[in-house]
Parts: sequence; C-alpha cells; structure tokens
Amino acid sequence: MLDPQELYTVADDAPQLSDPVLVVVLDGFVDAGNAARLAAEALLEGRETTPVVHFDVDQLVDYRSRRPPLQFETDHWASYSPPVLDIVAVTDTGDTPYLLLFGPEPDSQWERFVAAIEQIVRRFGVRLVITLSGIPMAVPHTRPIGVTAHATRADLVEGHTAWFGSAEVPGSATALLEYRLGEAGHDAMGFAVHVPHYLARAEYPQAARTLLDHTGVSAGLFLPTESLTKAAERTEVEIAEQVENSEEVAQVVAALERQYDTVAEAAGEGGSGGLGGELPSAEELAAEVERFLAMRDPEDELPGDDG
Repeated sequence: MLDPQELYTVADDAPQLSDPVLVVVLDGFVDAGNAARLAAEALLEGRETTPVVHFDVDQLVDYRSRRPPLQFETDHWASYSPPVLDIVAVTDTGDTPYLLLFGPEPDSQWERFVAAIEQIVRRFGVRLVITLSGIPMAVPHTRPIGVTAHATRADLVEGHTAWFGSAEVPGSATALLEYRLGEAGHDAMGFAVHVPHYLARAEYPQAARTLLDHTGVSAGLFLPTESLTKAAERTEVEIAEQVENSEEVAQVVAALERQYDTVAEAAGEGGSGGLGGELPSAEELAAEVERFLAMRDPEDELPGDDG
C-alpha cells in the first residue's frame, strides 16, 4: 500500500488539543433523513473552525459519479465549488475543543484512507472517534427515535439497546474505519439513528438532534441543538398535515405504531427488547439499506415530499 500520509497535509498552525474527540460524518453512504449531514451542519453553524488536516480529494473522489458544481454566467464559468474533505477543530457550547471530519466518503482507496485516519488519531492523541449515520427503518415518526450504537469495546455502548443480531450489510468507509481502529487498539464507536422509511429521503432534523444528543453524552461535549430543535418543530407540523391529508399514509403510520407498541410492551414485560417479533430482522434491515442505496420509489414517500 502507498504511504497513507501522501493523502493528506497537516496545517502548519494546527492546534494541539488535549485528548480530543474526533466526530466523523462522511456523505455518500446511507444517511436516511439527511440526519448525519444536518448534525454536522449544526455543529458548524455560527462557530469558528481551525484547519487541522486537508485531504487530497483528487486521489479519493470520483468526479464522474459525484460531479462538483460550476457556476455559469452568460458567457463564462464564474465559480467552482470543489469537494472538500477536511478535519477542523471546533468548540462545543462550553468552549471545549474537539475535531470534526466532514465531507464526501472516498470513492476509492478506503484502506489507505483509513490508515491515514489512524495516523492522524495517533498524531493528535484522539481519545475517541465517533461516526454518525441515519438508517431507514419500518418505525413510526410518532414514537421515540431509536439509535443503534456500535463500538470497538462493549463498555463504550453500555446501556444502549442491542437492536439487531448478526447481519451482513453493504460496506462503508466509516464502518471500515471503526473496524480498523479497533484492530489497532483505538476507541471508536458509531451511532446510526433510526429514521422512518417513509421519511428517509426528506430532511428529518429530529434524527439529527438525536445523533447529537447521543454524541454529546458519549464524548462529554455540550453540542448545539437549538437550530435542530426549531427545525424539528416545523417538520413535525408539516408531517402531521401530510398524514392528515392522506388516508393511505395514515393507515401505514397506524400499522407501524401498532407494531412498535407491541414490541415495546413485550420488552417492558421482561422481553429482550430491541427489534424482534413483528419488526424487521437484521436481514430485513440489510435489505432496507440496499433498497435505500438503489433509491426508493417516490411513491413510498410522504405526499408533497420533494427531498
């Protein structure tokens, strides 16, 4: 393998933080409800960032599969918005610094990219890496939002419900990152928030807020969620209106509520908890992810949703 260090450059004035957390959000795999993207944008909104690491996207991104936009004005190209994959230092609402990697998931060289991240983790003394994502689930929006937590050590996810057993799912750079960091002895974990499948292609700020709530607890950070809370309130009203105006959608939501409540009641009576019984198995989850990647049928979405 070529030297991973040739994939990135470290800023000359990169800050040296004390045992920072690295939050990773990569766009390109499953992000139902745009949950991870919205979470990353909320972390950056109104906050100053300091460059730490810049990745050479020319080596990692396939421009033909994700063509970056150029602005055309009358008779000339006026501007270009290249893809950016950087690690920046940012602070939480209590001014505690941490690191954020936000940008496109590499289209190639995953092993080399992951090896580069491991070098960066060692160089900056990162104590914990946290990845964020959203997955489509057959659950109703009217019930508490679930999260699947996974980690390189069991005690990192202690207290979280194990929603699934064994399953083979399509790979991602973030999943490989967690796996390789675990092999190298680093602490890494991830949160996959459960987004109702009928909202998977819309923006669902409720899910993004849930991701940041869990991340903040695990990382010991006070992360900004005010803008997401306001957006979630508006979204709840819009969803309620759409459900009210469609008998078919209302029936689907009611059926999902019954399934959810049946499983929740069983868990409360001493069951094992998690998604069992009538709700999706691990194999069905994998199939749901694959369907999402292949683009869902627009007829499966809520009426009026153009997300």
